[in-house]
Amino acid sequence: MDKKTILVSGMLYDAVSGMPIRRQADSRASTAPEKRHAKSSHQVHRRVEQSRSHVRKAPSAPLIQNRSETKRTIHPTAQRSQAITRFAHHPKPIDQPAKVVDGIRPPSTHPLSKKVEVRMQQPHPNRAPASSIKPSSVIKKEAIDEALSKATAHHNVTKKVKHPKRSQRMLSFASVALSLLLLTGYLTYINLPNLSVRVAANQAGIEASYPGYRPDGYRLAGVNYDQGSVSLEFAANAGPQNFTITQQQTSWDSSAVKENYVKTNWGDNVIPYSERGLTIYAHEGNAAWVNGGILYTITGDATLSTTQVRSIATSL
Repeated sequence: MDKKTILVSGMLYDAVSGMPIRRQADSRASTAPEKRHAKSSHQVHRRVEQSRSHVRKAPSAPLIQNRSETKRTIHPTAQRSQAITRFAHHPKPIDQPAKVVDGIRPPSTHPLSKKVEVRMQQPHPNRAPASSIKPSSVIKKEAIDEALSKATAHHNVTKKVKHPKRSQRMLSFASVALSLLLLTGYLTYINLPNLSVRVAANQAGIEASYPGYRPDGYRLAGVNYDQGSVSLEFAANAGPQNFTITQQQTSWDSSAVKENYVKTNWGDNVIPYSERGLTIYAHEGNAAWVNGGILYTITGDATLSTTQVRSIATSL
């Protein structure tokens, strides 16, 4: 073997090209006398053919991909020099490749679709909010709350009130006081007969009353009382005529009144009238009747009609 060839495992190779030249014969084969024949390059480079017999192949093992993430090397940032005042923008980070799971690579997202998604997530100033249908109970409650809030706001509005001057306030108070005084005097004047009769009845100790009907042209001239009786004197406004209504306590009934009072004073010249459960005996403008243990009599020179007498009797 010279320097132009290399012997490896019994095969002789060219040291320059690395091509096999021939296989070196064994030591036992070298002892036997055999004529060596030179081999052509076609025979030397001929490949060994595989067996053509049917062989069932075992299923190949699944391909296991390397799931380790690609590590990025972060280079330290060089310290800026004070002599440099302007730097270029840092390059945008490159998106890492998508992970491959079981030999399947997930679909990548297009940059334009990413921009569209970001734009859709941002609120648009001119975009109207999505309307949702509210139930009737919610709409009714909102309407009631709105009406109550408006009413409360209306009542809470404070109006500026101009305070009058002191003289104007005093004048207003005086006018009100005078009006009250006049009203009190008028009511007292109207109720004065009733008050007078009540005082006299209290002093006499009987249930006397003032008639609700008074003939036109007559006024109350005086109230007299005695133990157990009260007398009301009425006088004409334009004349000397007058009549007196006397109320005194008694135990008589209508028959006793007729026998004891009517026949004694007027004889049989009387006209009896029945009005609202009362028996009224009338005689020339005079009358007598009993009601609730009280004997009522009308005496005087006033020429009262039968209708006036009956109205006085039913109003007491």
